[in-house]
Amino acid sequence: MMRFALQETEIKPGFLTDAPFQHFPADAFPTMHPVHWLHSHFAVGGWSPLQRLSGMLTAHMTQIAPQNGFTWHPHRGLEIYTWMLEGQVYHEDSTGGKGILETGDIQRMFSGDYIEHQELNPFDAPARVIQIWFIADRQHRGLPPHYQQLKRGELPTRTVGDATVYSLIGDDALMDSHVDARLTAALVPANGGTTVEKPRAWEDLFLYVTDGAGTVSYGGQTTPLKQYDVILATPDLNVATIRAESEIALLSFYLPKFL
Repeated sequence: MMRFALQETEIKPGFLTDAPFQHFPADAFPTMHPVHWLHSHFAVGGWSPLQRLSGMLTAHMTQIAPQNGFTWHPHRGLEIYTWMLEGQVYHEDSTGGKGILETGDIQRMFSGDYIEHQELNPFDAPARVIQIWFIADRQHRGLPPHYQQLKRGELPTRTVGDATVYSLIGDDALMDSHVDARLTAALVPANGGTTVEKPRAWEDLFLYVTDGAGTVSYGGQTTPLKQYDVILATPDLNVATIRAESEIALLSFYLPKFL
């Protein structure tokens, strides 16, 4: 199948090593504060050493101050997911889609050839989200724009070690998708542990620590793990164990091979 240029991986030369497991601290990636009401951490995106990963254009944390947000603006050719970490955000788009996202909710907006939307925090507490942009697969580009939102309680769950793992995209997830990817979210309780689920033969893993602190152990070495750290892994991954000091939250992106 022919691929768009934006579906190809682009990583800063020399940033990676040839290893099945790599850990990067949060400060290996840029933090941006372009206006007074917005803070962002770009693990993937044009400012990051991980510029694009197999059609995923960005995966970043955005914190929106109370009574602020992104007013009406357009998108084309994208499928955008928003995973709610903290607070509340109000969404509205030109298809008539609208809703309030609360902690643990996930939203999907397919732009088709054109959509306009706004994402606002009209509430009195800060809001914090992970936003994920994919370039839409070519075979889906003709679909009309649409919107979907699921509450945390609607998401399929399973247990891996002490972690509760939520299915967000792919496999048994209830979210429709027009991208070649799997996405899970895991919550590990304080003093609990879990293992990193290895990617399948045709995948690589990008793991983003969205909250909490702990350690990750691999190959006889134990490394501190904290908020906004990143782990990359290939299908050759052996056992990698995560231990939580405080409750730790993980987002795991299983993408077509990019390492």
